[in-house]
Amino acid sequence: MDTKILVLEDYISTGKLSETDMEKLEEAAAVIKNGGLAAFPTETVYGLGGNALMKDAAKKIYAAKGRPSDNPLIVHISDLKDLKGIVRDIPEAAVLLSERFWPGPMTMIFNKSEEIPYETTGGLDTVAVRFPSDPVASLLISYAKVPIAAPSANLSGRPSTTSAEHCIEDLSGRVDMIVDGGSCRIGLESTIIDVTGRDPVLLRPGAVTKEMLESVLDREVIEDAAIKGPLKGGIRPKAPGMKYRHYAPKAPMVLVAPESAGHTAYVADKIMEILRERQPEFEKIAILCSEECLKELEEKADGETDRADIRLTGSRSDTAGIARGLFKHLREFDEDKADFIIAEGYPEDELGLAVMNRLKKAAAWQLIYV
Repeated sequence: MDTKILVLEDYISTGKLSETDMEKLEEAAAVIKNGGLAAFPTETVYGLGGNALMKDAAKKIYAAKGRPSDNPLIVHISDLKDLKGIVRDIPEAAVLLSERFWPGPMTMIFNKSEEIPYETTGGLDTVAVRFPSDPVASLLISYAKVPIAAPSANLSGRPSTTSAEHCIEDLSGRVDMIVDGGSCRIGLESTIIDVTGRDPVLLRPGAVTKEMLESVLDREVIEDAAIKGPLKGGIRPKAPGMKYRHYAPKAPMVLVAPESAGHTAYVADKIMEILRERQPEFEKIAILCSEECLKELEEKADGETDRADIRLTGSRSDTAGIARGLFKHLREFDEDKADFIIAEGYPEDELGLAVMNRLKKAAAWQLIYV
């Protein structure tokens, strides 16, 4: 399959969609509406879009990604009015959350209507729905005139894509089209919250944090166990990213995290300990850490980090910046052929919960607390 690349040059350079850009989006929308696949940017990560109402389109998405068919897809809409056609009911919690966080980086789980095929929902009677705020994504969905099923535009298990270059790397020859709209603003997938039961349940943390959700609902939001540990075998995932290995570089990775915010100095000590232990075993060890951790490493290392490929996530005080560059760094380790990775962890509050969720999955839950 030849994959056509549509570059939104004016949007990338000015932040505004020109008539030429819009014509390109109309072309991509037609591909999706007619059963083809097109990758496109959102404010979170790039999505691989197909017609959510077509069984065959969902099957194509799973095939292109190499994704297990019981891993549900997220359905994207561009107008709140579109929600009524694809869900059976809209709970009060969903109304409150949509008023505050839609359009935006939040996905809600609803009971699905008959309009949505089981191929789209991974066989579930529920459907995950998101209303993105990204202007490219919003206009594309509007032009398609159908809800768009769009998981992250990467090969299953690999780090999600936050640029068109990443999409091309993973999906060229597998999909009809890739829309290049520049880099994604947030860099982590959307928050997912289940509103179908009596209590709201957070299934995947993201930029809309648990604390933000609770402030709107004025009640506790329960954290699903899959956020902090692997989902047990035999359980069907209710949302993307819950069951299978995700966000992972090719090299094995270990995560070193502080027990509390005051213990970050101990992280550097443990990273140095692991580096010294593993250097005889691995030719190219990589370290993913903050600026503050690097300073502590340099004070302790006495030149021992010279052989390590060090990638900086930014300052510990800028969790949003850490989130934005996370998948880019994980992909760079593959490009550099790292054969072992040591990553710094962070306190699991606010956006830190989402960052740690992705890092834990990338490390296949190989985690050391200090």
